[in-house]
Amino acid sequence: MESGVEELMPRLLPVDDCDLAEDFDPTVPPRTPQEYLKRVQIEAARCPDVVVAQIDPRKLRKKQTVNISISGCQPAPEGYSPTLKWQQQQVANFSAVRQSLNKHRNHWQSQHLDSNVTMPKPEDEEGWKKFCLGERIYSEIDTQSDESLGIDYIKVGFPPLLSIVSRMNQTTVTTVLEYLISWFGEKKFTPELGRWLYALLACLEKPLLPEAHSLIRQLARRCSEVRVLEENKNEEQISALNLIICLVSRYFDQRDLADEPS
Repeated sequence: MESGVEELMPRLLPVDDCDLAEDFDPTVPPRTPQEYLKRVQIEAARCPDVVVAQIDPRKLRKKQTVNISISGCQPAPEGYSPTLKWQQQQVANFSAVRQSLNKHRNHWQSQHLDSNVTMPKPEDEEGWKKFCLGERIYSEIDTQSDESLGIDYIKVGFPPLLSIVSRMNQTTVTTVLEYLISWFGEKKFTPELGRWLYALLACLEKPLLPEAHSLIRQLARRCSEVRVLEENKNEEQISALNLIICLVSRYFDQRDLADEPS
């Protein structure tokens, strides 16, 4: 090394010249401490002063597809912005639902599920979407169910019964929430989806894990987009979207996403 470099990088293990065996071979494992330190010196001396990484620009262009949004929610359509009193009441109701769920969780876990209820495995994304939303909505099949035969839950989806959601641990809750938010990212809002989103939020434990924090913010932003694009301005649907945004922003403390009181 040059003297200037050596002043900046003093040797922590200086090794004086020592008598090594004539058959010393730096390519074989060292047999003594002196041989080990000498081998380190030799390898360091062979390192180039500057190393340039060989980067293929084509691979970089293929990988640069991640989009991160830090924007807030879009304002509610004119005349549909919820009042502060309404939002506070929804938070109070939601808090009561969560307390009741936690209090009676063990009871509902012990209840037997109906024979037609088979909960999908956590990793079965398609299975969970069909389970929650029903094949009719998930597959976008426009068919009318035969009322005389009763409700076909395979077609219309299973509701988020307490006996079902009480059996879901936090990993499953977060995973299913991710599945439904992903589906909602490209599809319209439906009552079935709204019921499941509310139930999963009610099961979400605080403090939020990082992945859950990101998911609910994504959900609130998507709700704000959909209510702006709502052509018919269905009051019931906008109210449901307002509710989800309210819970994410005010109950889960994402205040930058909250609707300004009208």
